[in-house]
Amino acid sequence: MPNLTKRDLVVRIAQETGKVQQEVHQIIQKTLDYIIEALASERDVELRNFGVFEVKLRKARVGRNPNRPETDVPIPPRAVVKFKAGKEMKARVMRLSGRLSDKPDAPSAAQDA
Repeated sequence: MPNLTKRDLVVRIAQETGKVQQEVHQIIQKTLDYIIEALASERDVELRNFGVFEVKLRKARVGRNPNRPETDVPIPPRAVVKFKAGKEMKARVMRLSGRLSDKPDAPSAAQDA
């Protein structure tokens, strides 16, 4: 099953609302721009029943190059965006658990641990 793209959203919303695709695209793009702007200003973005986007600061740490494990590699601190799924999203996605575990090629919980 292919990924859902912004274009897919535009087409589907335009069909369901009767709006022109260009207008729908502008609305979606403006929404995404505002989300980015808020996160860049260190503000969380909460979309009820969908989830919360928040900026977290990762501390500086020392990593290792697997090709040269004797060499330490300093990793600087950096800001990352985290997403926490909302209640409704969690519930709907959890329904996949049963279907995924029924597939023969699905990894077992023991393999994931």
